[in-house]
Amino acid sequence: MIASGIIRCSLYNKRYFSISKAIQKTADIKNVTIIGGGTMGGGICEMAARAGDNVTLADLNDASLKKARSTIEKNLKKYSSKKFKDDLSKGNKFVAETLSRISFVSDPHAAVKNADLVIEAIIEDVRIKQKLFSEIDKIAQKKCIFASNTSSYLVSEISSVVKRKDRFGGLHFFSPVTKMALVEVVKTATTSNETLTKLLEWVKSIKKTPVTCADSPGFIVNRLLIPYSLASIRLAEAGTASPQDIDTAMKLGAGFPMGPFDMMDLVGLDVMLLIYTGFSKGFPNDPSFQIPPVLKQMVKDGKLGRKSGQGWYKYDAHDKKI
Repeated sequence: MIASGIIRCSLYNKRYFSISKAIQKTADIKNVTIIGGGTMGGGICEMAARAGDNVTLADLNDASLKKARSTIEKNLKKYSSKKFKDDLSKGNKFVAETLSRISFVSDPHAAVKNADLVIEAIIEDVRIKQKLFSEIDKIAQKKCIFASNTSSYLVSEISSVVKRKDRFGGLHFFSPVTKMALVEVVKTATTSNETLTKLLEWVKSIKKTPVTCADSPGFIVNRLLIPYSLASIRLAEAGTASPQDIDTAMKLGAGFPMGPFDMMDLVGLDVMLLIYTGFSKGFPNDPSFQIPPVLKQMVKDGKLGRKSGQGWYKYDAHDKKI
C-alpha cells in the first residue's frame, strides 16, 4: 500500500522545488472547502476563517457539524478574549465576523462547486478518500486545487483517481490545529510548481509555517514519530518504566513539549491505530512499525484517550488528568 522511500526536503533537492525564493501573497485562494467535520477539519476551518477566507465545512453527519460549530465558537471566544482583552466589543465583533465566513453543510458535493481549494480531512482510509476525490473531481471548477490531510498514505496514491493531478498536493496539519504551527506541504511527482507555490502561499496566509517535502511514507514528522511512539509502548510493556515516567523523561531529558503517551491520548488512540496500521502494512518487515497488541485491545475497549475520558491516562470532564 505504501511504498518505501527516503524523505527529500526542498532545501536539499532543487529538482522538486526551492524554498529560498520569496513567496508573493495572492488572492488566488479565498473560497476554501474542508471535507470532514472532525477535530482536524474543524481546526483547519477555524484557522482559514480567522485569516479572512470564506470557508465551507462539509460533513455527512449533522451531529459532527453541530459539534464543530460549537467548538469553533468556543475557541474563537477564548482567542478573542486574549487578543482583545482591552476592548470586549472588538472581540465580540471578531467572533461574529469570523463565524459569518463559515458555512456548515451536509452535502460535500455541493460544497465544492465554488471552491478555490478543497482540503480532505476524513477518516484515514485510502479507498474512502479516493472515492471522495473521484466524485468531486467531476464537480469542482477546473482551477480548484485539491489537497489531502492524510498522515500515513502517499498523496500520489490518493490523487491517482483524479484528472487534476497537477493541481493536487498534500497539506498535513497537526493536532490541535489552532495551536500547532507546522504544516507539511507535500509535492507529488505530478504536482505542478504553480500549485505548490499557491499551497505555500495559502499556508502562510493562515499564519502557519510550511515545510516542503516530497511524497514519501509519513512525510517528515510521522516517519520519525511513529517508530518513536511505538517504541514507547513496547518500553512500558516490558516494564522498563511507566507511561508517566516515560513522558516525564522525554519532556525533561529530550526537551519534547509533550511525552509520547500524552501525545497519543491527545490525538486519540483510535486515530493513532489507523495511522500505525497503514505504516505496518507499508513496512511489513520492519519491526519498528509493528503494533503492540495492548494498543489494539485498548481501542477495542473504547479507551481512546482524552475524548473518551480514558487512554493511557484517565481524564475528568475538563480534560484534566485524574
